Amino acid sequence: MARILIMDDDPNIHHILSAYLVRDGHTVLQAMDGTIGLQLEGEADVLIIDWMMPGVSGVQVIEHLRTQGCVKPVLLLTARSDEGDKLQGLDLGADDYVVKPFSPREVTARIRALIRRAGIKDEITCGTLTVKPQSHQVWVEGREVSLSKLEFDLLLAFLSTPGMVWSRERLLSRVWGSDFPEMDRVVDVHVKNLRRKLQDDPENPTFIETVRGVGYRLREQE
Repeated sequence: MARILIMDDDPNIHHILSAYLVRDGHTVLQAMDGTIGLQLEGEADVLIIDWMMPGVSGVQVIEHLRTQGCVKPVLLLTARSDEGDKLQGLDLGADDYVVKPFSPREVTARIRALIRRAGIKDEITCGTLTVKPQSHQVWVEGREVSLSKLEFDLLLAFLSTPGMVWSRERLLSRVWGSDFPEMDRVVDVHVKNLRRKLQDDPENPTFIETVRGVGYRLREQE
């Protein structure tokens, strides 16, 4: 089952969808606007986003996530039924689209389809590293490792795109969100702590390697 983030400014939508999704076995996170949603996005596997939210709109959220390299499945909720609006949402990066008013059973069915399509798993393995995103547990060679929330979110970011280089700026935006401190040093400190806990030698890394002048990446395992 997946961790699903609902971004919608309507409390009734949260109440109804949460009940159905929890009954399906999912963990539900909630945000009443796009700003909070972007802060919680790193903890979710699948995103349900309302088009018309105050402040940062759903379409702006999707556009931001896709430009930041986020590939998580997105289901867009909207009262707009025009074909042009639907195509706009899909073109910006939504994976599916549901028009309000909707059937909660249809939404949960579409979420199940997105999960199957994305191949979301309860457990992620990378060489000798095993991670369970829902329970926030990490093992290296069978030894459980205790990580802080920021360290865990950093690790999930790396695991989402093995082999891809993450600049410090992108990591700040992804992990710290809109409240991130504008200092590259904070990323270096947390990567250092994460490496230490994973017993990863920075000079001869098994997992996280430094790309000088650019940032960090997770080495692809054979």
